[in-house]
Amino acid sequence: MPGTPSAVPQFMRGISIKRFFSDLKKEVKDDNVSNGAAALAYYLILAIFPAMIFLLTLLPYLPIPNMNESIMDLLRQALPGDAANMFAGTVQQVTSQRQGGLLSFGFLLTLWAASNGLYAVMQQLNITYDVKEGRPFWKVRGTAVLLTGAFTILTIGALGLIVFGGTLQSWVGQFLGEGQAVRTGFAILRWAVIVAALLLVFSLTYYYGPDVEQKFRFISVGSAAGVLLLVGASLLFKLYVDNFANYNATYGGLGAVIILMLWLNVAGMVILLGSEINALIEHYQSPEGKRKGEKELPKAA
Repeated sequence: MPGTPSAVPQFMRGISIKRFFSDLKKEVKDDNVSNGAAALAYYLILAIFPAMIFLLTLLPYLPIPNMNESIMDLLRQALPGDAANMFAGTVQQVTSQRQGGLLSFGFLLTLWAASNGLYAVMQQLNITYDVKEGRPFWKVRGTAVLLTGAFTILTIGALGLIVFGGTLQSWVGQFLGEGQAVRTGFAILRWAVIVAALLLVFSLTYYYGPDVEQKFRFISVGSAAGVLLLVGASLLFKLYVDNFANYNATYGGLGAVIILMLWLNVAGMVILLGSEINALIEHYQSPEGKRKGEKELPKAA
């Protein structure tokens, strides 16, 4: 029957679904996740344009055709129209020519600025695990920079696969015709690549972000929930803004900025919620897991 140990998943054996969500609600409230998400939105919006420049500076040097069109296509699918259009000029300008000057000391400064968002995420994840940052500044900041670089490479790889998928779709279409089945199959392929990349991003963030010892899991409950919530929330938010809310009419030119801030707030909430889920499940799994506030895993007897 529901609520008994046999009725719940293995990762929370002995804990009822009702208690899990009750404990999760308490943790979200105690850790002020809503305030943390607002702080993340602020730092992410300061980091997002340096991150875009950092990414786009590399793209003209890569043998990937129609990359700028692919980027804008993905942005328009994920973001409301006004927010996506904010990036259109940047994408067009940076990808249209090789910016040799940016691949220098200025490139490193841009990478440093782009890492500010991940640095803020790492501090918020420590709050999730109820621990204080004990790593030296150079190690924390270096981790944020390395993660930013890794995510850039991951993004380029995912975009390359998506563009290759489009080329493959055209090639298959020449032989089989551009039927609905072909279009549906490659649409599924595109989203599969995006979901896999997001899973890896969440997993790396949750593993290296907080100052705690833990096992790396490509798919954890928190990362899976985070990806599903982020994709779902982004699509719903895009639907709402594009069809029901006219921020430009109310705020004029600031409308796109406000829309982007709201979307980043949602993204920050999802990131922290996924971490709360992982931390809560780990606390349930004692002695295999850690108690609240502990940094190290229990040592094997």
